[in-house]
Amino acid sequence: MVNDPKSPRTIKAPSYFDALLPVVTLIVLVGASVALFGLDAVNGPLQVAIILSTMITSMVILKNGHTWEDISESGRKGIATVSGAIFILFSVGALIGTWNMSGTIPTMVYYGIVMIMPNWFYPIAFLVCVGVSLSIGSSWTTAGTLGVGLVGLANMLGLSPEITAGAVISGAYVGDKVSPLSESTVLAAQLNGVELYKHIRTQMWTTLPAAAIALIAFIALGMNQHSAFDANVTDNELKRFNELFHITPWNLLPLFFLLTLSVLKVPASLAIMCSALLAGIMTPIMQPQVVLRFIAEPDTAAPLLAVKAMWTAMATGFQENSGIEQIDALLSRGGMDSMLLTIWLIIGAVTFGIMVDDFGLLNKLVTPLLLRARTVGRLIASVVATAIGLNIAAGDQYIALLLPTRLFKSEFARRGLAPENLSRAVSDAGIVTSPLIPWNSCGAYMAAVLGVSTMAYMPFAIFNIAAPLITLILGITGMNIRRILVTAPNTMQESGEK
Repeated sequence: MVNDPKSPRTIKAPSYFDALLPVVTLIVLVGASVALFGLDAVNGPLQVAIILSTMITSMVILKNGHTWEDISESGRKGIATVSGAIFILFSVGALIGTWNMSGTIPTMVYYGIVMIMPNWFYPIAFLVCVGVSLSIGSSWTTAGTLGVGLVGLANMLGLSPEITAGAVISGAYVGDKVSPLSESTVLAAQLNGVELYKHIRTQMWTTLPAAAIALIAFIALGMNQHSAFDANVTDNELKRFNELFHITPWNLLPLFFLLTLSVLKVPASLAIMCSALLAGIMTPIMQPQVVLRFIAEPDTAAPLLAVKAMWTAMATGFQENSGIEQIDALLSRGGMDSMLLTIWLIIGAVTFGIMVDDFGLLNKLVTPLLLRARTVGRLIASVVATAIGLNIAAGDQYIALLLPTRLFKSEFARRGLAPENLSRAVSDAGIVTSPLIPWNSCGAYMAAVLGVSTMAYMPFAIFNIAAPLITLILGITGMNIRRILVTAPNTMQESGEK
């Protein structure tokens, strides 16, 4: 037991039971919510499960002598860590609404139907998202813009939205993992004290094989796809798009504007919101008939009508009644309010995660892993298990990136392992697996913007599954495991690969 100098109360170190109880509670309640409600669990039951798990964690922490003010401060800190993500979610909700209204997404889908062959759709979706994510370094922006159009296009072509979402996420996370513009890539390098481009070169040993596996898999899925593609139905949809919207390449201006801002490293939420506003401003110029159809108030002055249409699309989304189910499902989406369930999920998950870390519960569980990791392969497996476990328990990829680095950094140095081995392992396990967890901030985001549940697209996020497996293989075989020579207590010299 230890005494807290700020409090007369005695603070007890957590026991193994204390550490296990919150995690077991989370697993049981999340499993029960999924078993009872299926894919609808994310519409409230999953959030309730996480909040209840957080309350159980609070009781364990109080039992060990901490005050409610300590717990509240930890919760406030957790919410502060996701404030940026919350603003991005609100901005993406606004963007989807105005991009649908302005004709940006309809134009993307229209040209996609005209140009893309269904059998090659999945690999093309993957490669396009790889290219964009490498260019801008953001998986969220890639999925929230091109991904929305590609999933909508898949529905139009009678292809699988689940496989398409998997291809989008796989491609988006290639760039998130190795682009020098990605904040995740930069953070992983900085946390481990590795020069950025050395970190990226080391990452290629897992990124390129995982991307190749994903591409081959998407080609095979495309060739075996028995789509419901019907040329007559598709012609009707194309004709209806032309009736509803003025289809022109100018409608894609908000997309190119967003990509330009992203390359210029404008903060994501600001760039996305600026693109949403541009689309809203363009609507009365490019699509005046859409404004009149969306806000049916003939007595309102045209300028006020345009402002009201943009405001409504950003707040509650755009609504279309075309008479064709697929078109209405694609376009009747968006709005900041559509992201509220996702934000509820993220706040609960991150609060739970920060509490199990702040009060020593996580460290209690991870320490035995470290003690049993006597070989390099086992040590890297421990890093991978810890990072994936944190994505499950803490619900945020940055926690899954930061904490394993903090927990394992000194052990890697003590064993003479170069820090880029750790930066690669935490990237492969912490960054890449985050969208595979329904209550993780990344998984919740991807499900919200793509309109496909995390559990439905998970088997097809092939890159995200392959990358951590290849990291484990490198650790077990010793391939590209770089070592350092400890020449003095505080001096280390690189010695090359094992």
